Amino acid sequence: MEKNGVKLTTLTTKGGCGCKIGPADLSQVLRTLPPAPFDENLLVGLDTSDDAGVYKLTDDLAIVQTLDFFTPIVDDPYDFGQIAATNAISDVYAMGGTPLTALNIVAFPISKLDKEILTDILRGAADKLKEAGVTLVGGHSIDDQEPKFGLAVTGTVHPKHVKSNAGSKPGDRLILTKPIGVGIYTTSLKHGALSNEEIKQVTSVMTTLNKTAAEVMTPYEVHAATDVTGFGLLGHATEMAKASDVGIRIFSAQVPVLPRTRELAEAGRIPGGTKNNLAHVEADITFAETLDSIDRYILCDAVTSGGLLISVQNEKAENLLQDLRKQGVDAHIIGEITAENRKKIEVI
Repeated sequence: MEKNGVKLTTLTTKGGCGCKIGPADLSQVLRTLPPAPFDENLLVGLDTSDDAGVYKLTDDLAIVQTLDFFTPIVDDPYDFGQIAATNAISDVYAMGGTPLTALNIVAFPISKLDKEILTDILRGAADKLKEAGVTLVGGHSIDDQEPKFGLAVTGTVHPKHVKSNAGSKPGDRLILTKPIGVGIYTTSLKHGALSNEEIKQVTSVMTTLNKTAAEVMTPYEVHAATDVTGFGLLGHATEMAKASDVGIRIFSAQVPVLPRTRELAEAGRIPGGTKNNLAHVEADITFAETLDSIDRYILCDAVTSGGLLISVQNEKAENLLQDLRKQGVDAHIIGEITAENRKKIEVI
């Protein structure tokens, strides 16, 4: 839905997309930086490309810190605010934490766009924070030529209960809690290629908190978790394989995908971030010959506010799957952890 005739998705400056910097470029930048001083209380930092930082305050308490922001990927400002908040909060859930507070990050062309648009963005975020039980404590804004919005989120976790991406064990099963194809859908939205029903569907996926999924997985022997976002399913799975020093086998036919994703991808609605993702991980992935280039792009599709990727003890995987589904989570077993092919992915 447009607001006062303004389509937010058309306001990104030429050449920009609001996507994350690609994994290859980001890696090149970060590798030139000197290592941070050692701190025994830093439980999760930059070294495993995890979702958030975790810092131990006491033997029983650690804080989880993350931030995320981007340009609009939908035209409705209220929905954009909800999506941005859901996406930012997700990193805390992925670490096994409980989100507590948030700070808004706002860039907005205040003299060019109706101020009511910004009000609606902030209102959408506030409603999603309320749903998550997160308290807004402030923020920062700048006058910019294009709108951008996101949040910095702080949560807590017991130091012994952190769910990083580095703990997967051979024999584990992999569960994914939301469908992929979001990047292809939102790119198609910008080109007017989605129906109103399809816009509602992808918006619903992006505005669904991972709160329920995180709560349901808490009692289980979950060895690792991450959320699937900008680097795509295979990008985040590759990070898990490398951080955990294991191999991962993905069953492509079991991966949940938004209904018309392949058709839209075949029509050329593949975002640049998705193409960058595939280029970055291709050397670490063996694809079945039956999977063509479109299949590979879909599995690497750049997601906004995706689901959790959970590595759980094999004997408990089916129970966790059923418990997730009973609570309304669209969960699927999509793969397994292997002892061979370490730090690599096999897609069959």
